[in-house]
Amino acid sequence: MKNRLIFAFLAFFLLSLQACSQTTEQINGEAQLQQSVLEYVNQYRRGKGLAPLKMIPLITAEALKHSKNIADGRVDFGHDGFESRADKLMSQIELSNAIAENVAYGKFSAQEVVNRWIQSSGHRKNIEGKFTLTGVGIVRRADGYLFFTQIFINK
Repeated sequence: MKNRLIFAFLAFFLLSLQACSQTTEQINGEAQLQQSVLEYVNQYRRGKGLAPLKMIPLITAEALKHSKNIADGRVDFGHDGFESRADKLMSQIELSNAIAENVAYGKFSAQEVVNRWIQSSGHRKNIEGKFTLTGVGIVRRADGYLFFTQIFINK
């Protein structure tokens, strides 16, 4: 009996470690995608003579929350709740005076999603806008679809 309990505990422990490892890999993958989105956006901005955006955790957390809400079906795909996100961020970032947001979903690489945004006049306007700060939130759903949110703020 004692051996069965020890075996059960070890099996649970090993499965828990495996689940943590997969979660860490997934988080690292999305973090790399976030960084790549920033790099491609800044590369485009440099080509237009614009200053690069600086990614900050506060904005990224809001972008990630919105992507997660869409991925989980809590809000429809789009900009639901943008005014609330905007008010929250603008009140927390001193001297901020403008905010915008891009969203996308699909099975895209970072370069593909940025290229799609650039091809859309409204999204391109945000990328080319007079912004200095950004946050990128990406969530991967179990079916492999990615949900992207990028928030832009001028300070």
